[in-house]
Amino acid sequence: MTTSGDRATPANILEADQDPRTPGPAPGRGDDATGGVPAAAGTRSRGRMSGRAGFWLLAGTLVAFMVAASAPSPLYVIYQQRWGFSAATLTAVFAVYALALLIALLTVGGLSDHVGRRPVLIAALLAEAAAMVAFLTADGVGPLLLARAVQGLATGAAMGAISAGLVDLQPGSHRVRQLGALVNSVTPAGGLAAGALGAGLFVRYTATPTTAIFVLLTAVFALLAAATTLLPEPVAPRPGRGRDALVSLRPRVAVPRPARGAFAAAAPCLVATWAMGGLYLSLGGSLTAGVLRIPDHLVGGLVVTALTAAGAVASLVVRDLPAPRVMAGGSLVLAAGAGLTLAALEAASTPLFFAGTVVAGCGFGSASLGAFRSLAALAGPAERAGLFASVYVVSYLAFSLPAVAAGLAVPSLGLRATATVYGCAVAVLALVAAASGLVRERAARTA
Repeated sequence: MTTSGDRATPANILEADQDPRTPGPAPGRGDDATGGVPAAAGTRSRGRMSGRAGFWLLAGTLVAFMVAASAPSPLYVIYQQRWGFSAATLTAVFAVYALALLIALLTVGGLSDHVGRRPVLIAALLAEAAAMVAFLTADGVGPLLLARAVQGLATGAAMGAISAGLVDLQPGSHRVRQLGALVNSVTPAGGLAAGALGAGLFVRYTATPTTAIFVLLTAVFALLAAATTLLPEPVAPRPGRGRDALVSLRPRVAVPRPARGAFAAAAPCLVATWAMGGLYLSLGGSLTAGVLRIPDHLVGGLVVTALTAAGAVASLVVRDLPAPRVMAGGSLVLAAGAGLTLAALEAASTPLFFAGTVVAGCGFGSASLGAFRSLAALAGPAERAGLFASVYVVSYLAFSLPAVAAGLAVPSLGLRATATVYGCAVAVLALVAAASGLVRERAARTA
């Protein structure tokens, strides 16, 4: 593992879970040891928007990327019926997005630490707009795979820059200095919920759902790319940044030394939460249609919406609690939700299935927030994008690989049995994550 730990200094490393009542420096305000100097969130350069406006632009951009990520989920069954491909092909269409996203994270995920957040984000937005056009013109599995691959590359390139930029530009008051971590955790869940629900509504109420939604998203990403040209640049140029930028393109996982312990403790939580998300986004529509016998495609979108909306609400509710406690408690709730979901599938009970989905979603959101908050403050300004890219590498591996394995297992095991094995594995991982979080919380109390 290539690390960037040698660049960290005590001046730019904050405790992950400081008391919010205690004044202190906000992440991203001090000079980094490497020479990258973040801009103050409240200042604005000539012709640029304010730091506060830039923060909310980045939050809206993250929502847009997540909406686009989940929008195809309710459409997969339509594509499957239209072009007659198997469940394994369906999960491959889902997984190629995550694979491309991982490739981008491992190569250009930390590029904005060297060349700036703005140019990386503009390029990613333009690529995402191109992906939406590819969806518009797709006429078979091959073009659909291409569209998802381009979308994954664009999203992976954007994630590190957006996540780091949200911490760089978050408002400076000590009472809201955790806002960047909160938005990084809540916004993806909210965006995934909106995308799945919106696509489901397009399926129900428009004659051309596979066209209309992508016309809208193409326009959104084009407008966001234009607006991003006015984004204040949090990372100032530093000597040798061109050479460092080229070096950063080597595939790597960059975890600063002070964050390694917290990263290892958070890994089981990240795997459990995102594996559950992968199950719902890849096979949620198939489960409602094939196991619960509900042919309405809108219900498939509502399932994903229930999971991710519950996650967003839970994150808001627990945002002020200590991160290790949130991670441990959220993992326990996730395990309980997985158990309820499996019971619902066994009984073919739609109400119980939605109840289990909501409980799992609460665990998904709160556990993800606890994991992210435990890491967010442990990297300097010129290390944040790399650290967040590493977080997303673990998350999207968990998001994609189990879903692909499930798709391959469906023809031999059946949909219900595959979901049962998958859910049991998630529950076990969630319990491991809960134990890890409790141990870390106890250590923090006795330190």
